[in-house]
Amino acid sequence: MPRREETDQLYRFGYGTLEPRGAHVEVVGFKALNLIRMAEAGLPVPPGFVLPTSLCGLYHDSGRRLPPELPALLTRGIRELETATGLSFGGNRRPLLLAVRSGAPVSMPGMMDTLLNVGLCERTLPALIRMTGNPHHAWDSYRRLVQTYAEVVSGLPADPFERLIEERLAGESVASAAELDVVALKELTRSFLEEYRSLKGESFPDDLQIQLTAAVEAVLRSWESQRAVEYRKLRGLDNRMGTAVTIQAMVFGNMGGTSGSGVAFTRDPATGDKTLYLDFLAAAQGEDLVSGRCLVPASIDLQRAMPELVRQLQRVGRELETLFQDVQDFEFTIQEGKLHLLQSRAAKRTAWAELRTACDLVEEGLIDRSTALERLAGLDLSSIELVRAAPAAQCQPIAQGIAASPGVAVGEVVLDAQRGLEHAARGAPPILVRADISTSDIAALASCAGVLTARGGRTSHAAVVARQLGKPCVVGCQDLIIPDEGRTCQLAGEPVAEGSILSLDGSSGRVYSGRLEVVVERPTRYLLEVERWKSELATAVP
Repeated sequence: MPRREETDQLYRFGYGTLEPRGAHVEVVGFKALNLIRMAEAGLPVPPGFVLPTSLCGLYHDSGRRLPPELPALLTRGIRELETATGLSFGGNRRPLLLAVRSGAPVSMPGMMDTLLNVGLCERTLPALIRMTGNPHHAWDSYRRLVQTYAEVVSGLPADPFERLIEERLAGESVASAAELDVVALKELTRSFLEEYRSLKGESFPDDLQIQLTAAVEAVLRSWESQRAVEYRKLRGLDNRMGTAVTIQAMVFGNMGGTSGSGVAFTRDPATGDKTLYLDFLAAAQGEDLVSGRCLVPASIDLQRAMPELVRQLQRVGRELETLFQDVQDFEFTIQEGKLHLLQSRAAKRTAWAELRTACDLVEEGLIDRSTALERLAGLDLSSIELVRAAPAAQCQPIAQGIAASPGVAVGEVVLDAQRGLEHAARGAPPILVRADISTSDIAALASCAGVLTARGGRTSHAAVVARQLGKPCVVGCQDLIIPDEGRTCQLAGEPVAEGSILSLDGSSGRVYSGRLEVVVERPTRYLLEVERWKSELATAVP
């Protein structure tokens, strides 16, 4: 745990200068440290500041009481951020909106909370419309804030707000909230505010200091959320690390057709192929992409729609690998054609991809052989294999989804996480079939044989975790329909009851009825390369 005297420090980035110097990961967390390094390297990072991890320890050690240092830290940080951006938090002309994010000293994708668009209220909404000339964006951002604040800060159930969205979409005959017009978005937001008042017993806060402080507290509180605790248990991580809180100026992917949000891996995290592995949603904010609640296409013709953006992403990917000397997973926002980087971290990948990229990075001169061997030390190299479906003309898939994590999984269908845990406890890891998978299902993800979802994309947090855990995963299966009640789903119009046997091919995205024959491949070439390194390094030792 960081020293007590560090709790009054603010670490800034994206301002042109960085103060104080010498930030280290135990204090600012993994996410913020990488943002600081990216800003120092001249990469396009929105400005922000970091509240240190020690505040998290103080908060939980005192029985969830906010540290007395917090108001002064927030006031100082916001004042400096206003100067850097030329915007004003709560301003009536050029309002500053904020993203409030978590960040532990070790990457924990999707395990803690984030709040976006903090700073919108009845007073600042018209100001945002005047500043941007985009009422659709303003009302969309406001409805997002109300919904997320209700769930994350106030602990209200998500279902009532999801039902309001579904009813509005049905009434307007559109498929997504991005397609709603301004009038419909305004009415939807008003219904959200009424639902919030009804469930909470008080109005949504227009006091922006209350909004910001509550958002920070929600992030600190999420350190002890069930999913975060379970993830640390699975990964053997120290519960005392705590999370930092990063507060950044908002950039907006929901400003129209030339805006959007994306996640990219600089190489394929399933196979290690040296190709940009990219998911992108136009007119969307980042939570749409990583939450797993939205259907995300496996690929999009960005090359034709935004060729300069693709070239820029490829160039940024190379710069990030050079800066961090590893394969990177980075999140970005495009605001009216301009790229902003929000995060970069060492890519969580399969053991096969870990082995291959270690060899490739050595060959490319990014790391040396000793570094590569250190990275591979935690792997059982003898057990690395890639399981593929055996070619069989008589075995036809019954459905097709998006391949999100390689391998073949065979097991009985279960339709909820708790039932999946019960099956696994009896020694029969199941196929977990859901409309979507969130990181709150981390325990079930760890115990199941494979995962099949109707929504989500390859770079959602849950898919990233499934890949790291070595669980075959197929997402975005539009042939899958799961009713609200009952123990039977539908695949391509055919009923599939719980207990039925399914096979998932996580390399192709195909879904099969019954047990699928498989073939197993071994990474012989890369294993021989590693053995050669060990031999040469041993010989070189005097």
